[in-house]
Amino acid sequence: MSLIPSLFGGRRSNVYDPFSLDVWDPFKDFSFPESGRENSAFVSTRVDWKETPEAHVFRADIPGLKKEEVKVEIEDDNVLQISGERNVEKEDKNDRWHRVERSSGKFLRRFRLPENAKVDKVKASMENGVLTVTVPKEEVKKAEVKAIEISG
Repeated sequence: MSLIPSLFGGRRSNVYDPFSLDVWDPFKDFSFPESGRENSAFVSTRVDWKETPEAHVFRADIPGLKKEEVKVEIEDDNVLQISGERNVEKEDKNDRWHRVERSSGKFLRRFRLPENAKVDKVKASMENGVLTVTVPKEEVKKAEVKAIEISG
């Protein structure tokens, strides 16, 4: 049974099965500039930043990329920059695509590091599509208080 066949182009859907409904995309036939496609990878690169007593830890989801395709840099002594590029899959003339949801293009994320970051000791590792960048923290020296005797 179809909900509204004329609206969804005659596609079949089952109200009780959420995976059978092919969602209507009102922008399907519009062409957007190429720069918009590059931004899609930028937008979808998710990064978590947590602070532990010893370090700032960044974790970025970048599935399908090799460590050689990702750059981790420190700019201006206080900005952590994570960048890379997901390449578009090569098309064969005999291929017929039904859906393209994985993003491709360049991505770039920047984070201003706090003053207590040891930027010369940053370490990065990648495992199972997750990049982990660890930025150790310096101990913040507490202000030394010296009592002054009041005369008179």
